[in-house]
Amino acid sequence: MRDSEKSIIQRIRQLSGEGGIARIPLAIGDDAAILRFPSGHEVLVTTDFSLENVHFRRDWHPPESVGHRCLARGLSDIAAMGGQPFAAFLSLALPAQLPQKWVDGFLRGLLTLAKQHAVTLAGGDTAQSPGLGSSAKILVDIVVVGSAPRGKALRRSGAKPGDSIYVTGTLGAPALALEALLAQPRKKLHPNQYPAHFYPQPRLAIGRYLRDHRLASSMIDLSDGLSTDLHHICEESGVGAEVVAEFIPRADGGTLEQALHGGEDYELLFTAPRDRKIPRRIAGGAVTRIGKIKKGRTRVLLLEGLRRRELPAGGWEHFKKSATGLHTSGSL
Repeated sequence: MRDSEKSIIQRIRQLSGEGGIARIPLAIGDDAAILRFPSGHEVLVTTDFSLENVHFRRDWHPPESVGHRCLARGLSDIAAMGGQPFAAFLSLALPAQLPQKWVDGFLRGLLTLAKQHAVTLAGGDTAQSPGLGSSAKILVDIVVVGSAPRGKALRRSGAKPGDSIYVTGTLGAPALALEALLAQPRKKLHPNQYPAHFYPQPRLAIGRYLRDHRLASSMIDLSDGLSTDLHHICEESGVGAEVVAEFIPRADGGTLEQALHGGEDYELLFTAPRDRKIPRRIAGGAVTRIGKIKKGRTRVLLLEGLRRRELPAGGWEHFKKSATGLHTSGSL
């Protein structure tokens, strides 16, 4: 059986530390946390759901992976703004019969990643999820708070005609993992086989480098799929785009469709003026030029050899029917 709510909160407090650092003079223990932001900085705030059977499945994902992925998604949003995260707030709704072992594993995964990026778990809430027996599901909401120098946060709306388009890392590995899970739903995959799916790494250092060196004109993290997220940049910037299929870096064994539409890559997609020299590697991560921004109506074109076709936003979108029902959330 799982511990009581009071015991869970005390366990979280012990595992996450007592706060008291310069930016968080008061963390868990009071009705609200106290945060202190650096002079000359603006606040970045993002929130993400992680819902059982929508974003993860208990029979597929170890609890450590669920906790890691939960926080990684929020950290990736901060990375896309070129920001520095420093606090997280976790709300958990748990089924009455959920084993304490699962909760402990979830917290280990989340807090291990938090410590890697000097993020303090500063508060949140716990509750019993509605429903009885198997109808009761795990519901998680994570809020991540960060900062960026005033006026320097990167946005989706800065792309200009003539800018080059870049992505970090390789694309399609999480889609490969999902395909393997769907092909043999009763077989557990070892996380080491598909680390990009089970333990994605937010590109915070790359995002800050691009911000600090004033290289990127716009940026977004690749959570919903390259095709969909590039459309987001085009829509917010009022431009079009053209990408070259053979330039798109794919994961080993991955297809072009998985790289374009798979989602959950948590890499960075950004644009940069043509006169900016973009390193091929930043903070240990590969950076690849895949196309350019075009003037005119908002659309994305894909070049495959001599063929040019319009590329629809084919990634994940909630409130549409899905063959798998397992994908990431879209950010507002």
